[in-house]
Amino acid sequence: MAPNSDTTFLQGYTKSNNNNNDVSQKPSKLSMETLQRTISDISFELMSQEALTGSEKATLPLPPISEVEDAKCECCGMSEECTPQYVKKVRGTYGQMICGLCSEAVKEEMEKNGGKREEAMRAHVSACARFNRLGRAYPVLCQAEAMRDILRKNRANSLSPRDKGSMNRTVRGGIARSSSCIPAITKEINHRNKA
Repeated sequence: MAPNSDTTFLQGYTKSNNNNNDVSQKPSKLSMETLQRTISDISFELMSQEALTGSEKATLPLPPISEVEDAKCECCGMSEECTPQYVKKVRGTYGQMICGLCSEAVKEEMEKNGGKREEAMRAHVSACARFNRLGRAYPVLCQAEAMRDILRKNRANSLSPRDKGSMNRTVRGGIARSSSCIPAITKEINHRNKA
């Protein structure tokens, strides 16, 4: 067992007092220089041990550095820098190369439809195709369609009593007629035939 550092200092103090009774000396404090020297010695020992074991590691071949390449998302068309291993992993998971945004959208779609990856992928690809077809060419139409969808969802979740009665009908959202126009058309056709 290593000696206690306090007892070591006290022994040095009592020896110096026995030799020189007139001058009282305090135990020496550990200076920053001593601590730095100790840290340096320990780090040197560690480095020399690593150097010995490092020669064994030097014989192992280094792994190849993977090159980064541009990969284009097959859903939205966005390209991002990926390693070939990542592209292979994504294609193995989803069946095609998709970007990180599309993969998150597919994951959310999977949560909605119960974990079916193929259906979620199909739904997301169709949404991206519709956006690329309309949204980029006609942004105003895309905004109008989004507003229409928001209104439909809001109307379906409405708490208005007027909407409660319409819940029983199978056809929703149509314009109701006050009367039929067929008798007026028939009357006009008959009047032309007589004349």
